Amino acid sequence: MSSSRLSLALVLLSIGGLALALWSQHVWGMRPCPWCVFQRLLLILIGSAALISLWARSLPKLRIASLITTTLLAIGGIASASYHYLVAANDQEACVQSWVEQLMVQSGLEGTLPWLFGIYTSCMDGKVDLWGVDYTLWALTLFVVLLVISVLALRPARSY
Repeated sequence: MSSSRLSLALVLLSIGGLALALWSQHVWGMRPCPWCVFQRLLLILIGSAALISLWARSLPKLRIASLITTTLLAIGGIASASYHYLVAANDQEACVQSWVEQLMVQSGLEGTLPWLFGIYTSCMDGKVDLWGVDYTLWALTLFVVLLVISVLALRPARSY
């Protein structure tokens, strides 16, 4: 598969993940915690970097830099979702007033765009399942898929 198609897949999966998170919040009533909204930010950044890689098809250095960025952000998403699942969702102190919550509040994102980045619960209180699987594990799976696609997009094109 071409790098452009893989970049498009990154954009669409990021938008899809963000759309599902917003649907879960605004339609199903699931309240996001600090780590949830931080992962939304990572999805937006991954999608944006992937969009740049699409735009930069004729600029190889920029395309590679943007794909390296998506790769690093996906690794950050895996780390974030793993920490969220293993620690923050089970330890009130690891969630409330964490550096992630401070980042979202002090950056102004939480107050400026509360429909997108509003923090409405703690990690422990906001723990929910979606189709029988912890919601955080869905996020972790998405970030793993984004990482795999990012790495595949970085591979040099084959000449036949």
